[in-house]
Amino acid sequence: MSDTRRARPATPHGPTAATVASNIHRLRKAGAMSIYALSERLRAAGRPISPSAIGKTERGERQVSVDELVAFAAALESTPSALLLPLDDHPDTSVEITGVGTVPANVAWDWIDGKRPLVVPDDPACTERYLHAIYSRPPGRRGTLEAKRRR
Repeated sequence: MSDTRRARPATPHGPTAATVASNIHRLRKAGAMSIYALSERLRAAGRPISPSAIGKTERGERQVSVDELVAFAAALESTPSALLLPLDDHPDTSVEITGVGTVPANVAWDWIDGKRPLVVPDDPACTERYLHAIYSRPPGRRGTLEAKRRR
């Protein structure tokens, strides 16, 4: 038997990774920020990412960790949700979400903003929306579902 180990194949980039890459590029350009300026902002915030790594990220050649996603959002003066979904919330537009598939853009945005579960059965007696509010949101952010339940 050989002691040689095989390298694990890289995890393929999914549709959400592609959207994040595109949105980092879009927001950086919208802010008239160079890759070097973004790199400096990230370094100053304690999350150093080199200009070449930012370029690779924007080209979809490098994936972003969760910590980097938050740091990019802050450095770009945006939000993590603005990086995760395309800038379109029209109900006739479809969005592909990693691990889920294709959903209407407005549903994806409501989900990522914490307003609803991603999939809700048509059953009116269904408690998915209430359970989502209870387990996914802090008490002060549970909105009308929690208020209705207390009545």
